[in-house]
Amino acid sequence: QVQLVESGGGLVQPGGSLRLSCAASGSIFSIYGMGWYRQAPGKQRELVAAVSSGGSTNYAASVKGRFTISRDNAKNTVYLQMGSLKPEGTALYLCSASIRTVVPPSTGLCWGQGTQVTVSS
Repeated sequence: QVQLVESGGGLVQPGGSLRLSCAASGSIFSIYGMGWYRQAPGKQRELVAAVSSGGSTNYAASVKGRFTISRDNAKNTVYLQMGSLKPEGTALYLCSASIRTVVPPSTGLCWGQGTQVTVSS
């Protein structure tokens, strides 16, 4: 069993910053790609940013230059530093990771429960 637990969400004013964290725990052999998605009410889930096991990153056009994704492989944790936040960034932010488990020996995509980010004055 593997768990992804997000933290760091909250209420922030437009133009403000937040740092999200997502820690993976459990029967982990290896973690491949990790990413952050967001889902606003009535909208489809969208990719915000992703980072490969080698550190390559990609971002949604709407956040490029304002958000930074990073990972700490020793801690099985991925971060999302968000800056210059806009009201349209209000959403549930979810972490995902492609994880190979020890028991059972398999690889699958895991999701966290999400952390709410609200950008409002």
